[in-house]
Amino acid sequence: MTITLYELTGGDETRPFSPHCWKVVLALAHKGLDFDRVAVPFTAVQEVEDHFGKTVPVLRDDDRVLADSFDIALYLDEAYPDRPSLFGGGAGPAYARFVEAWALTQLHTAIGGRLLLDIYKILEPEDQIYFRHSRETRFGKTLEQVVEASQQKAEELTARLDPLRAMFKHQPFIGGDAPLFADYIVFGAFQWARVCSAQEMLAPGDPVADWFERCLDLHDGVGRTVAAAA
Repeated sequence: MTITLYELTGGDETRPFSPHCWKVVLALAHKGLDFDRVAVPFTAVQEVEDHFGKTVPVLRDDDRVLADSFDIALYLDEAYPDRPSLFGGGAGPAYARFVEAWALTQLHTAIGGRLLLDIYKILEPEDQIYFRHSRETRFGKTLEQVVEASQQKAEELTARLDPLRAMFKHQPFIGGDAPLFADYIVFGAFQWARVCSAQEMLAPGDPVADWFERCLDLHDGVGRTVAAAA
């Protein structure tokens, strides 16, 4: 059995930063599966597995190739049912879909704009050209303008985390007493920020910061194998 994960990196191939790739890293570790990690820069993404998709993560498991972090997690639970479940059975996948939708609309939108210049700085020149053009086309503004506007709304992130704070009064993980894929979905957003930027997204002592530290320690500290940006 050979599992290969293709994940997004900048100029330093030892510092993968994609939130969606980190979801899969934690999912594979949760399952106790060995896997190889292949670094992919922005401009090489479409070459992965013979142009399999337009984004990473892409996972190859022997002759099976998949893209999309959620689809990969569903596959892992189906293909390896004898290993710890990522969804906890029952309505777990539907519940995780809600968490993913919440993370994409509430967390990524509050965090992503603040990271644009930090991400730009860690890319190779060829990828910088691609990144600036694609993001400025998407936002209709320069990277600098997007970051400035995002910084002015930084307090919005704090308010958006209130549902998590309320939850952590009763349980240590989103999944309950132990983590599930829903935890890895939210973890990915904060790991994205941690690897790319020295900006503080979570204040020390915040229950969400404490949860994030617990997640960094999971599975022999796989989240800590990449140091925080300085």
